[in-house]
Amino acid sequence: MAIAKKRIRRSVAKAIVYVRATFNNTLVTFTDTSGNVLCSASAGIVGFKGSRKSTPFAAQRAAEEAAARARKLGVTEVEVRVKGPGSGRESAVTALQGAGMRITAIEDVTPIPHDGCRPRKKRRV
Repeated sequence: MAIAKKRIRRSVAKAIVYVRATFNNTLVTFTDTSGNVLCSASAGIVGFKGSRKSTPFAAQRAAEEAAARARKLGVTEVEVRVKGPGSGRESAVTALQGAGMRITAIEDVTPIPHDGCRPRKKRRV
């Protein structure tokens, strides 16, 4: 019979928050300074489905949920890194502030090609 490894309850004061805002969803992930994931939430986890996942309100709720989970681990100070073109970018950062997190830096880490691959064809709506 294998002995179950006891989970260590770690206390982290400073964390990095990655907000990935796509056109279909918004993902909020809290990591410690070395990059190990502490907790995460998304618009789909919070309870939104379909096209409602891509709204700013869904991103706000996802950020609040992730912040509440991180608060239990002792996170108070965060660096925010935003990636992607979605509509939930600003509202997620605002929700983190509203949840009582102290934001030290906001950085846009959206990948921009320096003439790399050929882009996909333009959408015709």
